[in-house]
Amino acid sequence: MIMPGKLLRTCLLTVALTALCTIGASAACLGAGTVTADALRLRDTPATDGAILATAPSNAKLVVLEEAGDGWYKVSYNAVEGYMAGEYLTVSTSMDAALGYGKVNSDVSSLNIRSGAGTGCSVLSSVSGGTVLELTGVQDGWYKVVHGGTSGYVSSDYITLTSETPAATVAASSVGEEIAAYAQNFLGTPYVYGGSSTSGFDCSGFTKYVYGQFGYTLNRTATDQLSNGVSVRKDELQPGDLVFFKYRTSKPVSHVGIYIGSGQFVHASTNSYAVQIDDLSSGHYANVYVYGRRVV
Repeated sequence: MIMPGKLLRTCLLTVALTALCTIGASAACLGAGTVTADALRLRDTPATDGAILATAPSNAKLVVLEEAGDGWYKVSYNAVEGYMAGEYLTVSTSMDAALGYGKVNSDVSSLNIRSGAGTGCSVLSSVSGGTVLELTGVQDGWYKVVHGGTSGYVSSDYITLTSETPAATVAASSVGEEIAAYAQNFLGTPYVYGGSSTSGFDCSGFTKYVYGQFGYTLNRTATDQLSNGVSVRKDELQPGDLVFFKYRTSKPVSHVGIYIGSGQFVHASTNSYAVQIDDLSSGHYANVYVYGRRVV
């Protein structure tokens, strides 16, 4: 039996997406699509009476998220999620194309950028949660990305499509530097247990106060501040990050400070009973360091 053209195209697209979804347990159901019509509407439901969210021109490239049934696909076009009719899309599991930007999920402490689309490929670099990456293609459930001059692949399982750009990440980094610089204005301020003002700080009162001047609200105690921001490795620390320590306590942490760069941090110290700068790369604090968190 010869299938009508529309039905044949729909069947072929279904086969393509089914193959895409069975690549492996670690791969998201993900591909790229090219608009084959003169224009194709993005709708809020997989039906022709769904509200129109956007209109993609001929040859537009977009991310295919999943099969929605009845010949429709859930897609992301210019970071807007919706549905498109599959008969007007060419779907591929591998494509080099400008697909916008993706943000590393905030609950990810570190995501490897690899030389190829698989966990067996070598690690080129790593990025922390919240980092925005330029998406330049897809391959077998992985995004091809560019970040900091490095081109490689990251698993789509840990990426959320976004309208943010890498420039926003750079701006956040500069805020961190401002926080680190501002914190040093209080060098010599007395340590006061329970203090959270310029007349005297304890460790978490100091970090809470400094961040508060930039519009960020931290929890009050060092232990509770562990739930602020996202985790970063010690070798990923940037100015403005929170650094945590554990010494002679049953609590998760006993002390917190603000990283200022070059292996140093500023904190309200119980050694000198004043706000001071100490070394994080050697000595006592290097030995009792446990966590880093990025809030901005």
